[in-house]
Amino acid sequence: MLFYYIRLALLSYRRNPVLSSLMVVAVAIGIGAYMVIFTLNYFMGGDPIPHKSDQLYHVQLDYGDPSFPDFEAPPQLTYIDAMALLELTNEHARTASSKFSGVVEPQNREIRPFGVNGRGNFSEFFTMFDIPFQYGSGWDRSADENRQQVIVLSQELNQQLFGGSNSVGETVLLHGFNFTVVGVLEQWAPVPKFYDVNNGPFDPIEEAYIPWHLIVSLRMNRAGNTNCWKAPEGDGFQAFLNAECAWIQFWVELQDQNSYENYLNLINNYAAEQKSFGRLRVPVDKRLFDVNEWLVEQEVLPDETRILSALAAMLLAVCLLNTVGLLLAKFLGKAPEIGVRQALGAHKGSLFIQHVIEAGFIGAMGGVLGLGVAALGLEGIKILMGDLIVSDWMHLNLTVVLVTIALAIVSTIIAGLYPIWRACNINPAIHLKLQ
Repeated sequence: MLFYYIRLALLSYRRNPVLSSLMVVAVAIGIGAYMVIFTLNYFMGGDPIPHKSDQLYHVQLDYGDPSFPDFEAPPQLTYIDAMALLELTNEHARTASSKFSGVVEPQNREIRPFGVNGRGNFSEFFTMFDIPFQYGSGWDRSADENRQQVIVLSQELNQQLFGGSNSVGETVLLHGFNFTVVGVLEQWAPVPKFYDVNNGPFDPIEEAYIPWHLIVSLRMNRAGNTNCWKAPEGDGFQAFLNAECAWIQFWVELQDQNSYENYLNLINNYAAEQKSFGRLRVPVDKRLFDVNEWLVEQEVLPDETRILSALAAMLLAVCLLNTVGLLLAKFLGKAPEIGVRQALGAHKGSLFIQHVIEAGFIGAMGGVLGLGVAALGLEGIKILMGDLIVSDWMHLNLTVVLVTIALAIVSTIIAGLYPIWRACNINPAIHLKLQ
C-alpha cells in the first residue's frame, strides 16, 4: 500500500509540476540554510573525544589580583605551579603543554628554511589524547626526564621534509638544534582542539612535538597566550619563569571517581599551601574540568552561532509557511477528485494517509535538494574563512545527511497537516453535482 501511495504522489507531482517544484524549492532553501548552521554547531559544539572526555581534566588555579575585581582567572598555569603539579604525584597520567615556534632547516638544500608551530608536552600527551601514529610512536618518560632531543612530526611536516616516507631515526634541524624523529602522526584534527582552546579552538594542530622541558632549556620561542597579573621581579628569562604569568596548559587523566576525588584533594591542599605563602588570592569555583565542562567554561561555541541558529530557524519557518499555502492550493485543487473518491467509498483515514505521504514525498525531494544547498553554503563559509581556521571538518557526514532528510520530511508533513485536514473534510456532494 505504501508504494501505491508513493506512486500516487509521483503522479500528483507530474500533474502539477510547477506548484510542486515551488514547494520543493521552498523546503530546500529553508532546510539547506538551517542545516548549514546545524552542521557548524554539530561539529563545533560536539564532543571531540567522546570515549574518554569524562576522564581527562584540565586544571585551573586561583589566579588574579584582588585589586582587579573584574579580572578573570587565566585558563593556564604558571611555570612554578606546573612544575609543582608535575611533582605532586606520578600515580596518574598528566602533561604540561605549551606552544612554541621555530625555524626548520631541511636537509635538502633546495628547500628553504621555513617556520613551524610546535608544541612542548610530556610523553603521556600522546596516550592521554589517543593520538594516532603513522610511523613510530611518542617518546617515553625517560626522554622527558633526560631532556632528550627527540621529535614527533605531523603528517604534513613529514611529507614536506621526507616526502611522506618513514622518517623514524632521521634528524630534523629545528631552532638550530638537531632532533631525532621518533614518530609521525596520522591525520588527526580534533574539532574543537580541546587540549588548547585558549590558543585557538579551531586552529590547525601543531606540526612538531618535543619534550616540554626543552622549551625552557633550549630557550625555544614561546607562542600562544600569556596572562600576567604581576610584573616579574627582575630581568631575564628566569625572572619570567618565576613570575605570576600563566602560559602552560595542564591536563590529567583520572579514570574513576575515586581517582578524581584523591587528585582534587591534592590540588586543594596545594592551593591552600600556596595561599599561606600569599599566592592564589582569588578563589575559583572549580579547579578540575573534564573536556566538555572545559569547552563550556571557555565558551568555545561562539554566541554568533546561536544567533545564526535562530535566524536560520526563522527562515525555515517562513519557507514552511509558504509551503502550507502551496499545499493548501494543491490539495484543494484536487477537491473534485477527492469528492468522487469519497462518494465511491474511500475512507477519510486512507485519504489522510495518502496526502501525508504526498507531503512527505515533497519533503524528501526538498531534503535531497537541501543537501546541495547546505553543501554550497558550507563551501561558501570555507571560502570566506580562508586560512583563519581549519575547515576540513565542514562537510556533510552521514549523520548530517540523515538528519537533513528526516527534518525535511517531518517538517513538511507538519506543515501539511492543515491543508490535509481541509482536503479530507471536503463535502463530496458539492463536487458530485459538478461532475
